[in-house]
Amino acid sequence: MKKYTFPVLIEEDEDGFLIAQVPDLPGCHTQAKTMGRLLSRIKEAIELCLEVKKLDKEKVSRNRFVGIQQLEVTL
Repeated sequence: MKKYTFPVLIEEDEDGFLIAQVPDLPGCHTQAKTMGRLLSRIKEAIELCLEVKKLDKEKVSRNRFVGIQQLEVTL
């Protein structure tokens, strides 16, 4: 069985929901109220996205995670 490692971007919306997305897997995202539930759901979403790619014989793009920056811009 092949192991994959993906960076997951996690944000909190204005209603307090946590939102996770996987930049290497377009369309792979989920949301939850707690971090534990979010991580469980995004893992399941990743597994489903990988299964679809395997069935469609698509290549899995895997970029190397470098970092993330939060920038403030004043207009």
